[in-house]
Amino acid sequence: MTGDVNALNWFEISVSDMNRAKKFYETVFNIEMPEQEMMGMKMAFFPSEDMNGKVSGGLVEGPMHKPSADGAKIYLNGNPDLSNALSRVEAAGGKVVMPKTKISDEIGNMAYFVDSEGNTVALHSNN
Repeated sequence: MTGDVNALNWFEISVSDMNRAKKFYETVFNIEMPEQEMMGMKMAFFPSEDMNGKVSGGLVEGPMHKPSADGAKIYLNGNPDLSNALSRVEAAGGKVVMPKTKISDEIGNMAYFVDSEGNTVALHSNN
C-alpha cells in the first residue's frame, strides 16, 4: 500500500435482519440500496459508480457477519452537513451516541450512532 491509493477499498456492515437494516440506512441517508445474494450472503449496496476508485460498501447478512458495537469503526460520508443524516437516525430506529462534534476547522465534524442492528457507526462531514 502506498500513499497514492485508498487505504480502504470496501467495507461491509454486518446485519442480522437485512430488511430492517436496509430500511434504516435508506431512511437515514435518503438513498436506495439494491440487493443481491452472493456466496450465500444477502447484500445491499450503498450508491457507487462501478470500479471508479472511490470507496464503497454494503450491508451483509451471512454466517461470517455478526453486528457489534465494539468492532472496527467506519466513517460514512455525511456531507454536506452530517446533521442532515444524524437528524433521521432515531426515527429510523437507531440511537445517536455522540452528537455532531467539531474535530477542527480543517478536518470538519464527526458523530457516532448505533444502527438498527447494534453496530456503532461514525459519520464525517466537512461542515
